[in-house]
Amino acid sequence: MSKNIKLSEKIKSVPGKPGVYMMKDISSSVLYVGKALNLRNRIKSYFSAPKSLPLKIQHLIKNVHDFDLIFTSTEQEALILENNMIKWHQPKFNARLKDDKSYPFIKINLSEEFPQIYFTRKIKKDGSRYFGPFASAKSVRNTLTLLKKLFPYRSCTKEITGIDSKPCLDFHIKQCMGPCIGNIDQNDYLEIINEVILFLEGNTAKVSNSIMSKMKTASKNLEFEKAAIFRNQLESIELIKEKQKVIQHENSNFDSIAITSIEKTSWIEIFFIRQGKLIGEDHFTMHNGFDSETNLILKAFIMQFYEINPYIPPEILIQTEIQDMESIQNWLSQKKDSNVSIKIPLRGNKLKILNMSLENSKQRASIESTTKKFTTKDTTKMLKKLQEILNLPRFPKRIECYDISNISGTNSVASMSVFNNGNPSPHSYRKFKIKSVQGINDYAMIKEVLERRFKSISQKPGEITPESQNQQQLSEIPDLVLIDGGKGHLSTAVQVFLELGINNVPLASIAKQNEEIFIPNFSEPVEFSSNPESLNILQKIRDEAHRFAINYHRKLRSKTALFSSIDTIPGIGPKKRKSILNKFGSIKNINKSSIEEITKIPGISEKLAKQLLSISKNMQ
Repeated sequence: MSKNIKLSEKIKSVPGKPGVYMMKDISSSVLYVGKALNLRNRIKSYFSAPKSLPLKIQHLIKNVHDFDLIFTSTEQEALILENNMIKWHQPKFNARLKDDKSYPFIKINLSEEFPQIYFTRKIKKDGSRYFGPFASAKSVRNTLTLLKKLFPYRSCTKEITGIDSKPCLDFHIKQCMGPCIGNIDQNDYLEIINEVILFLEGNTAKVSNSIMSKMKTASKNLEFEKAAIFRNQLESIELIKEKQKVIQHENSNFDSIAITSIEKTSWIEIFFIRQGKLIGEDHFTMHNGFDSETNLILKAFIMQFYEINPYIPPEILIQTEIQDMESIQNWLSQKKDSNVSIKIPLRGNKLKILNMSLENSKQRASIESTTKKFTTKDTTKMLKKLQEILNLPRFPKRIECYDISNISGTNSVASMSVFNNGNPSPHSYRKFKIKSVQGINDYAMIKEVLERRFKSISQKPGEITPESQNQQQLSEIPDLVLIDGGKGHLSTAVQVFLELGINNVPLASIAKQNEEIFIPNFSEPVEFSSNPESLNILQKIRDEAHRFAINYHRKLRSKTALFSSIDTIPGIGPKKRKSILNKFGSIKNINKSSIEEITKIPGISEKLAKQLLSISKNMQ
């Protein structure tokens, strides 16, 4: 019996009930999942007159060998089941979030006496609070870095007894209140965690009021050091509040979702409005399948995003009406346990914020879709355009970017990333440990690094006598030097080049806040709106420099934390310390080692090995 006869016979037996259908190919793989109020009518519509259907659906039908049905009592049940089946089977013809099963979250485990704050990819019903999902691990880590600067919660995983003899490095740099040594009790520590939760919810006003109250109390009690910590916290939060865009005067909470589609991919931009302020945004990418209409992709995104999102706002703004809007609103309301409405704003502030979301999704779609299509020829064309926009004297074959990384003025480092012909050249990357600058002074650090990098170039060719291969490679003259920073950073670089007598190396800077490019002798940023692809090259090299600097900084902090603790162990002097450093290099590596392996280091007894292992475990 042929495929068509089999399907025809099966279609006749389909009842007119609500449910979900799954189209399968010859290998029984699911190609497409859909739902219908009347399954008989929906299935018949695919096969009764296939030539009258859109081409994309005709393409699906050609590959369908069989179909399965799951019946439900209501259309809303079918809607939820459809979403679950799409997540489970990941059919190539359905619109679906890319890698939606692995989106990361921030987790606060409230069942612990002294709760920790984690990065996680799994949501469990364990009484914890979850915030997310975030589009990438980088988004989560950036948020965790910010939280750690603002709130002194613990980042260790050890058991808190309150009787430890010594605290870790975080206590000394004011990034932990030291519950391990009994410096803070459980109730006061939980207050810090509640402030973190309020901050993640966007309620910065309550956080500020709480910290202000504690600051005043500490001051009245003559606890001036504690009051100073609260004051610094308050100032940092106020700076963040200033950066948050005020959207409305009333304390409204909503998400604004906009979508831009190009061919088989859609870019979704979400703005999170809490207490009337834009507290953050994130972006996601979707495979369109053959659901290329905006309303169908929006529907798929809302179902898939809020199905995994632990928080649902009372209002969601979208740019166009979607299928099954009423059923989706009911589903969201049941999930939230309070009313949720999906709206299309027509005027006022909400329309403005939706348009901002839409503009961001358009920009991201434009840049990323173009970047994916780059060929060597395209890259050359973009670099030539970059040469024209920045008025460079020669083709920018080699571009170098410099970035500074420091936290609280400790272990300050800089990095140099290099792109050759528009592509990363990792073997040419360099890292610099800041030697002459104490505390936080980005300008002085940039000055030191550029002087070290370009000192040999400023000499006459006959005078250059490199002492190593590293110096030989650093003698190569770049076609453009990019500084990660604003006008002040650029001015510092210009001054260094003037002092070194370098006049053949073009300079530019890239400011993080608005991704603006500045060049010497011009107060306004360079206009890139008509050439986002050229700007994208500069953004990529900046991101590489930042990543490289952060990794180096983390490594140095790890070493500093470990070996400052090692110095406290009787019997370990400079010689043994150096041997330990050469052998392990990091806390992580010592913690993975055995007593036997540690005692292989000359002069390290079993007693010393146990102390080393204990220190490394306590600092994880």
